[in-house]
Amino acid sequence: MTQTPTHQAQATARFTVPAKHPMVTVLGSGDALLRVIEKGFPDTDIHVRGNEISATGSSADVELVQRLFDEMMLVLRTGQPLTEDAVERSIAMLRGSADGTGSPTSPAQVLTQNILSNRGKTIRPKTLNQKRYVDAIDQHTIVFGIGPAGTGKTYLAMAKAVQALQSKQVTRIILTRPAVEAGERLGFLPGTLYEKIDPYLRPLYDALHDMLDPDSIPRLLSAGTIEVAPLAYMRGRTLNDAFIILDEAQNTNAEQMKMFLTRLGFESKVVVTGDVTQIDLPGGTKSGLKQVQEILHDVDDVHFSRLTSHDVVRHKLVGRIVDAYDRYEDGNGRDGQNGK
Repeated sequence: MTQTPTHQAQATARFTVPAKHPMVTVLGSGDALLRVIEKGFPDTDIHVRGNEISATGSSADVELVQRLFDEMMLVLRTGQPLTEDAVERSIAMLRGSADGTGSPTSPAQVLTQNILSNRGKTIRPKTLNQKRYVDAIDQHTIVFGIGPAGTGKTYLAMAKAVQALQSKQVTRIILTRPAVEAGERLGFLPGTLYEKIDPYLRPLYDALHDMLDPDSIPRLLSAGTIEVAPLAYMRGRTLNDAFIILDEAQNTNAEQMKMFLTRLGFESKVVVTGDVTQIDLPGGTKSGLKQVQEILHDVDDVHFSRLTSHDVVRHKLVGRIVDAYDRYEDGNGRDGQNGK
């Protein structure tokens, strides 16, 4: 531990872990969680004796450490185990609220908000922006989830769709995405139309298998309760009583985006997801997802949720890769081709 500068006010706080929580659930196996906390507060001395934890350092950091343990207790009280990732994210949220860059929302509120449970797996937001995104889906008819790969845009939207179907808020789920990557070549690929477009829709099927009993999916698809189709299949339809998700929306052009949004029917909800840094449109074509932000930014009941590399919930390296690409492109000028 490094020594805290003497000009900063020193403080000590003590925290007693309730006897009902074994210390291993608080400190982690092999003290893994304690090491995460020590790494997050390198200028604070943290000591454990029995079920008492003390922290000595600057008054600001000591206060955050105390709040962190309070939040950890709230999570444990729900029966949910703590992970290194959850503790890291809690520290980031607490620091954000302390320095004014974040929200006063409690990390425990974020980490214990269950959306869907299936086969022992619970889907929940893992970051403050993810919670805001999920809450926005509850509160608005049309929500745009915009952010880089791995931020849970589509996955969380699909979990909300399945939740809405199971609670009978809607009678069907419609999942769609443009098959722009295939372009004119689609007609030359072997097989039926569905065999041709299947690779472009496969990620949506994969997410469904995480959220529903796999044996029920063919039945739901054949009954039309769940529909997975390319964007072109939406033209001319009015979609009532449905939860509709448009994925990879950065690959729509302006006309396709307008066509899709005007399919909205009564008692329906729309979530549009995309990453404006990953556009595959032909050169000179403006992304409908980029344009729609200018057109609908002040329309009531339409919400734009923006996620960043800090919300990436895949391997930690993915967030660093996203940041590295952003720095590179900012330094060299954004690619002028492909509508980027």
